[in-house]
Amino acid sequence: MSILEIIKSRRSIRDFTDREIPGEMIEALIEAVRWAPSAGNLQSRKFYFVLNRETKMELARAAFNQHFIAKAPLVAVACLDRRIAARYGDRGVNLYSIQDVAASVENMLLTAHELGLGSVWVGAFNEYDVAEILELPDNLRPVAIVPIGYPARTPGAPPRASKDDVITFIL
Repeated sequence: MSILEIIKSRRSIRDFTDREIPGEMIEALIEAVRWAPSAGNLQSRKFYFVLNRETKMELARAAFNQHFIAKAPLVAVACLDRRIAARYGDRGVNLYSIQDVAASVENMLLTAHELGLGSVWVGAFNEYDVAEILELPDNLRPVAIVPIGYPARTPGAPPRASKDDVITFIL
C-alpha cells in the first residue's frame, strides 16, 4: 500500500479482539514514534506503552469511562516534555512539544494500520488522573491516549471537508 492509501484507509477503531500484539509489531510502533519529526530535534515527547490490565482499566476511567480503552491489548499514553522550555520558552511548551507528540502519534497510527492493527486517538481524559495513574514526573504532561489492537470491526469512511474548504492557494 502507498502511504496515501494507508492514510485514506485508516479508521478510528474502538472495538478490539482479544488477540495479543506480537513483540515485533510493538517494536515497529516504537520506531514510528522515535522517527517522527521534532522541533529543533529536541524530541520533547515520552510514550508509555501500557499492557497491564488494571492500569488500562484505570486509564479508561480517567478517560471519562471510555471502556473500550481497557479492552485494547496495548494502550499508549503520549506525553509532552516541558523541558523544551529551556530552549524555546513558552512557545516550545505550548506549541512545539504538542506538535512533537502529535507527529509521533500520527506516525504510530499509520504504522499500526499498515500492520493490520486498529487504533484511535483519544484526547478526552483527565490529565491529572492520568499523570497520577502513571506516576509521571512533573516535566511530563499526558496529551493523548491511543488504544491499539486488532480491530473487531472497521467503520466506514467519515465524510471529509471539500478541497476548497481545506486549502487556499495564494498565487
